Amino acid sequence: MIIEKHAENDLIFPFISYISENKTEKPALIIHLHGSGERGKGMEELDRVLVHGLPKCANDENLGNSILVMPQCPIESFWAAKVESIKEFIDKMIELYDADENRIYLCGLSMGGYGTWYTAMAYPQMFAAIAPCCGGGMAWNAGVLKMPVWAFHGLDDDCVSPVQTIEMVEALKGRNPHLKYDLYEGVGHNSWDKAFTPELLKWFFSYSK
Repeated sequence: MIIEKHAENDLIFPFISYISENKTEKPALIIHLHGSGERGKGMEELDRVLVHGLPKCANDENLGNSILVMPQCPIESFWAAKVESIKEFIDKMIELYDADENRIYLCGLSMGGYGTWYTAMAYPQMFAAIAPCCGGGMAWNAGVLKMPVWAFHGLDDDCVSPVQTIEMVEALKGRNPHLKYDLYEGVGHNSWDKAFTPELLKWFFSYSK
């Protein structure tokens, strides 16, 4: 697996990418949005994006023909305030890696879970599938999410209430035939440990626009 680190420059956010050795032309692109604790001030703190989620389980075997990109949010901001910038960043990643625009996947945890919901609602035509974990959105607007959704939350989460995910799931029931969700009994805020696995990657790759 090839690991690249990039400063923001004209690429919007600093980021780390995992590029599968199995990559061929037009790879799939997975965007992973970290939580609030992994924000940073640039390259010297960029490795924080690797602490939780898909970076901990991704390898050449399960990435297949894909690239996992992990941008870092500035320490003074949060993903839900950066929705337009996330869209612009993804456009730049598609160009940089010559990615397959029919296989763009978005996921995130906690603050990144919010960012996933909000970005997907703002640009629903962009994504082949999304996977928000322990975040929340605007349930009244959930009907725009026609792509496959797999949502996760721990029912004992005392940092972000599971009601945040439950409201989104309830709003999608009957509207989105590709809805999946896991609400983990006895699990707190770190539901990403159960959610972000090679199984999630396999699920992503089963969908394209």
